[in-house]
Amino acid sequence: MSGGLLGAAQERAGRVGGGAYAFLLCLAVLAAAGLAALLLRQPLLFPSLGPTVMLFFETPRQRSAAPRNTLLGHGVALLAGAACLVAFGLADHPPVVQEGVTAARTGAAALSVALTALVLKLLDAPHPPAGATTLIVSLGILTSAAELVAMGGAVVLVTVLGVALNRLLGTPQPLWDDRRDGARGNGSTRSTSADRGD
Repeated sequence: MSGGLLGAAQERAGRVGGGAYAFLLCLAVLAAAGLAALLLRQPLLFPSLGPTVMLFFETPRQRSAAPRNTLLGHGVALLAGAACLVAFGLADHPPVVQEGVTAARTGAAALSVALTALVLKLLDAPHPPAGATTLIVSLGILTSAAELVAMGGAVVLVTVLGVALNRLLGTPQPLWDDRRDGARGNGSTRSTSADRGD
């Protein structure tokens, strides 16, 4: 069982209740990131934050929603994307939407996702939205050091807000992952259909 407000909403109204929980909290967290982006004039709102926040509020008990995996995932993705830009000589090129798809851009994009997947598997830290983050960089959309730092800051911001809201509303969300945190809790690491959002 999910527990907290999410569990109560799902017990009371099924998928509609769980959907309402996800809707309201995704709206709040991404609006906060957008407001911060406006105030600071930094790229603190970008596509891969969407699926990250959805994981937090649709399926908070999943390993991929754990803050540890979120932070590692996007961190690895940013580094892999930047490394592939340099490796393929694309650091000073315009983004793919201006330059078009080239062999070098294809190589950088494919390798950045492959590297991200490999490293996250080795770290046992699944977080699929990281695949989109590394593409944002390797496709040349956000590439400067300042932009990469801002992206990292945005990931930290939405993670802190997401975890804080779930905790405030009594919704369990493992900080590390469900296997380790579950062992310290009630001893069960199996997720129910409510946890998975089924």
